[in-house]
Amino acid sequence: MPASYVTRLQQTPGAFAHETRGMACIETHISWVLLAGEYAYKFKKPLKLDFLDYSTPALRRAACEEELRINRRTAPQIYLGVVAVVGTAQSPCIVPLEQVQDDDSVLDWGVQMRRFAQEALLSHLIDQRALLPEHIDRLAQHLAAFHAEAAVAQAGSPWGEPAAVRQTVADNFPDVQAVVAGTPLVETLQAVRRWSEARGEALAPLMAQRRVQGWVREGHGDLHLGNLVLLDGQPQLFDAIEFQPALRWIDVLADLAFVLMDLQAHGRADLAWRLLNAYLEHTGDYGALQLLAYYQGYRAMVRAKVAALRWQQTGGQDALARAEVERYLRLAGELIRPRRPVLWLVSGVSGSGKSSQTQGLIEQLGLVRIRSDVERKRLYGVPLLGRSADVVPQGIYTAEASARTYQRLAALARAVLAAGLPVLLDATFLKRGQRQGVLAVGQGLGVPCRILALDAPPGLLRLRVLQRTARGGDPSEADEAVLERQLQQREPLDATEQVLAVQVDTRAPVDWAAVLPADWLREVGPQP
Repeated sequence: MPASYVTRLQQTPGAFAHETRGMACIETHISWVLLAGEYAYKFKKPLKLDFLDYSTPALRRAACEEELRINRRTAPQIYLGVVAVVGTAQSPCIVPLEQVQDDDSVLDWGVQMRRFAQEALLSHLIDQRALLPEHIDRLAQHLAAFHAEAAVAQAGSPWGEPAAVRQTVADNFPDVQAVVAGTPLVETLQAVRRWSEARGEALAPLMAQRRVQGWVREGHGDLHLGNLVLLDGQPQLFDAIEFQPALRWIDVLADLAFVLMDLQAHGRADLAWRLLNAYLEHTGDYGALQLLAYYQGYRAMVRAKVAALRWQQTGGQDALARAEVERYLRLAGELIRPRRPVLWLVSGVSGSGKSSQTQGLIEQLGLVRIRSDVERKRLYGVPLLGRSADVVPQGIYTAEASARTYQRLAALARAVLAAGLPVLLDATFLKRGQRQGVLAVGQGLGVPCRILALDAPPGLLRLRVLQRTARGGDPSEADEAVLERQLQQREPLDATEQVLAVQVDTRAPVDWAAVLPADWLREVGPQP
């Protein structure tokens, strides 16, 4: 039940300095959110748990001030200020922090927020099948920008230390154990625990390296779909973790992994792969992929633990909470299953549909796609959608630039394959030497290598290039003159390459299930 003053506030419209239509109270396991007219007021429960301490008014005030600071980074239009509850429990009133002269007269503290429709939460949109690909693309851009601007953990800080990360992961298991004890799911829990312990130990050197490289930053910490809202068509992050700095000062991939996991929990693995690929195009952080399964499994266990705490608070009577524990535990078991690393090479001249036609493929099969247009620009410091001539007057399409680009594709392919994931390389691959250089990476690692050779009639290719140039919003800068050179210079696949290849006519949208051999589709799935 809410604290007495929260109940009285809900019953006393005069306690607010504004109109209070639609009064309601939303309760979570650590807070109450009072909805009143155009505003919402969030109050901390007086709790002391293993991961937070709200046990005194002073601690709750500090938590409110910190909540305001960290959430104004991403949603300043939502987070308005800290407020105080004054008066008595039977006759409370809300006033701004600036009007408080004596903290001893304050019943409690809260955060005033601008109210938004619950239907705008991404958790609601996905349930209503209203979360669209363009929302995911905007979210990827928003997340990449947020992480790029976030404060970096300093060398002397404790944040991101591998031992601390591994302990945080281990802390999720006891509460979940209490819920599933005596059921068959204990075996799943034990398997996830063993895998997490072994994988955490193996990844410790990489965690330490990424900390030194500056990838541990002050992120969000609780980035599930219920903490994302669509405002004016733009996804916004809110409700970042304020109560435990160690939970938000994390590797950026641990932040991203939460929403990736939750998309999969809602049955939309396709959107998870779309988000991951779009985020990587913005950040270039392919070196983080070795950590992906570890952090996704961890995030599933976080949600299982949160549900377990709700179950415990009801004395084990909350059947929905129990079902949620079981659902996320099963998901954790699925997310840690190893994948089969496979190298797919997609070749074709500009306008053949390498990026547009493979978008559905990477979402359906769960592939990491690396685009030469993106990586070429990254090599020369050109923004994703910027014009290279504005940054590099001599151009980035020289022979030297192309050689550097294909070397980068090979290096990134090696990194993704080493992470145990299938990779799809998107480039023209006009020259046999370019193809052989990249195929050698996969062959050297002993993974299957496949070639998708895309093509369309020259007239259609020219039309697509002209339309793309006029439309804008694409990393490619190829124009009609570039296409003509490509058509003249491309070298056909030799006999060795043809054994690995499928020729794909892109005059119409490609039905990959009909075009690709069944064994190609099977080999990129999770291992049994």
